Amino acid sequence: MRPIEDMLRGKKAVLFDMDGTLVDSIGVWTDADELLARELAGSAPDRAEIRAFREAALRRFRDEPEPYLCYCALLKERYGTDLTPRQVRARRQAIAHGMLERMDYRPGADVFLRKLKEKGYILVLATTGRRGSIDIYRQKNKNFAEKAPIDGIFHRVYTCEDVRAIKPDPEIYRRAMEDIALPAEACLAFEDSLSGVQAAKGAGLEVCVVYDPYSDPDRAEINALADWQTDGFVSLAAALGME
Repeated sequence: MRPIEDMLRGKKAVLFDMDGTLVDSIGVWTDADELLARELAGSAPDRAEIRAFREAALRRFRDEPEPYLCYCALLKERYGTDLTPRQVRARRQAIAHGMLERMDYRPGADVFLRKLKEKGYILVLATTGRRGSIDIYRQKNKNFAEKAPIDGIFHRVYTCEDVRAIKPDPEIYRRAMEDIALPAEACLAFEDSLSGVQAAKGAGLEVCVVYDPYSDPDRAEINALADWQTDGFVSLAAALGME
């Protein structure tokens, strides 16, 4: 692992994943999928199985125009519901939306973002999540509005609707770098998951991994790819002298 003080050396832009990186939201989507399973089938699999099933589906459908719709088609089959895949997706989103309105930044993430912004770094949000979820953070989440509003912090925001293939495909990062007209060596990515790290590395980026326990099953592979690791933004800011 490289020295932490080298992390921002020569960098002009910092690109962030959202779920699991800036917000502790991976569990929220598992909560939503668990509630959805109970609603559709009367019972739900183990939470670890729910998450593994979702991640495998999204990897499988990453090249599809609507990977989350394909995932919801699998949920329809798995739980034997009469709802269409679009209706399953709409119900899943409705369950999750109330949770997303109350979501908060991970400790210190908002301060870290503001400090980077003050120092002149170009900040980009590059998430596999849907634009509708980001719009909830933008428009309905008071925590985000008060601490670090998305539109006031980020130069550009990219979601799964902006690319043909989602992470671990590197397309979203390549598009971001093309749009801000910077080479990979001038950019740093923050990720938490294996698919995110693979996407960033596939685009030629150096990556700092923010620890998320939900990614522990892939920890060995993540560690092998990461340039830096941190247990959170509070300790990272202290290490970089950005408290």
